[in-house]
Amino acid sequence: MVNAIKGVFISCDIPMAQLIVNMNNSMPSSQKFIIHVLDSTHLFVQPHVEKMIRSAIAEFRNQNSYEKPT
Repeated sequence: MVNAIKGVFISCDIPMAQLIVNMNNSMPSSQKFIIHVLDSTHLFVQPHVEKMIRSAIAEFRNQNSYEKPT
């Protein structure tokens, strides 16, 4: 019998994957969302956390963007 799990496949570079893994590790064990780490740039996560991951990545990019001084 086949067991299927619904999830979201994420393909990203290594630093973004580490950001997502660190987010997952900071959660309590009942709220961990990574189903499987496929390799260093591919993750399979629960579908309900997609928006949370997108917003965390957007905030991370905003914090690490260069703003030219005026």
